[in-house]
Amino acid sequence: MSKPVVAIVGRPNVGKSTLFNRIIGERKAIVENVPGVTRDRLYGEGEWSGRTFYLIDTGGIELTGDDHFLHEIRAQAELAIDEADVIIFLTDVTTGVSQSDQEVAQLLFRSNKPVIVAVNKTDNLEREAAAFEFYALGYEHVIPISSEHGIGVGDLLDRVIEQLPDDEIETEYEEDVIRVTVIGRPNVGKSSLINAILGEERVIVSDIAGTTRDAIDTPFTVDGQEYVLIDTAGIRKRGKVYESTEKYSVLRALKALERSDVALIVLNAEEGIIEQDKKIAGYAHEAGKAAIFVVNKWDAIEKDDRTMQLFEQKIRNQFLFMDYAPILFASAKTGARVLKILPVVQHVSENHAMRISTSMLNDLVADAVISTPTPSDKGKRLRINYVTQVSVKPPTILFFVNEPELMHFSYLRYLENQIRQTFSFDGTPLRLLVRKKE
Repeated sequence: MSKPVVAIVGRPNVGKSTLFNRIIGERKAIVENVPGVTRDRLYGEGEWSGRTFYLIDTGGIELTGDDHFLHEIRAQAELAIDEADVIIFLTDVTTGVSQSDQEVAQLLFRSNKPVIVAVNKTDNLEREAAAFEFYALGYEHVIPISSEHGIGVGDLLDRVIEQLPDDEIETEYEEDVIRVTVIGRPNVGKSSLINAILGEERVIVSDIAGTTRDAIDTPFTVDGQEYVLIDTAGIRKRGKVYESTEKYSVLRALKALERSDVALIVLNAEEGIIEQDKKIAGYAHEAGKAAIFVVNKWDAIEKDDRTMQLFEQKIRNQFLFMDYAPILFASAKTGARVLKILPVVQHVSENHAMRISTSMLNDLVADAVISTPTPSDKGKRLRINYVTQVSVKPPTILFFVNEPELMHFSYLRYLENQIRQTFSFDGTPLRLLVRKKE
């Protein structure tokens, strides 16, 4: 099921990033006492009373003046409003109801979304009384809070949860159906690649970046294997003002990845690899999805007998965190090598769902420890007592040890390499967890 979306909006310097950090429980947004310091939308995941949701932090909305920077922040905030199920309208009790607050309130009225007014910096009784002034903005729910000290944030989240829509019922597919999400920045040829795989025009294709307006599920069957292809809107580089056709941006891709098994990460052979490609691939890796790099438009570049090898090496150098992902070269335009994609999808999907017996894992780790002894510190040596696989999609392996702090990341990486060499988890990330043996 897709998580609902909550957006925090408001004019600059009212404490949106501090509230964002408070709700998601980590310092993910830059916090600085300078108006407009949050320069793009940041996404986090919040949880309250058993409900999880995406949380969007936006730059401040400023509806007057011609400053381009403020125009950019306003555009991003409007997109967050467009994507949100519930909006937290954050204000500042120390400034009272400002003209900017009133203008923001008018913008939010037009969104037709549930809005909760949170009056920030309300950390004493005098300020709590002053918070009632904000009912003048015309909203039913006004909650005094202090995001810095956590005062009232629980009451605010209680109100947010009340306003969230019921859990969406996603399209249910059988367990053996392979769900594939196609992700990549705009104009790398995602829709064209889907059309080439399907052999027919099932989704919109255009040379204009961002013509895919929503996630589109396309079920089909090849050689008895059922698949669902999920096409997503192109992910535009952060910091740019989005055209109206690109309102769905990153969040739509994240929500599509939620319900997929395999991510096809599409790269553009003509343009090469840019920073945004690494961010997009990172979404799939962090979500624990099986992944395949597909270098599209391979027909459009001049090649010699080393071109493919050099391009593959560039990918390995730029995506060190995804060295498990296969690399395919294809042309959606000519159809070259497109038929090789689905067999690899099926292969990595099987690995993504692979389960290894506990006895085999413990034998493998025992041999690995004999070959390369565990690290020690100040006379204490790491002892691995027991290993077991606790889940699939992605395969997650739990190590019970005497002292977890002795498990250096380099030794954990060594153990992962040994597991991959033996069981060939090609195409899927592995999650290795370390716990103290009770």
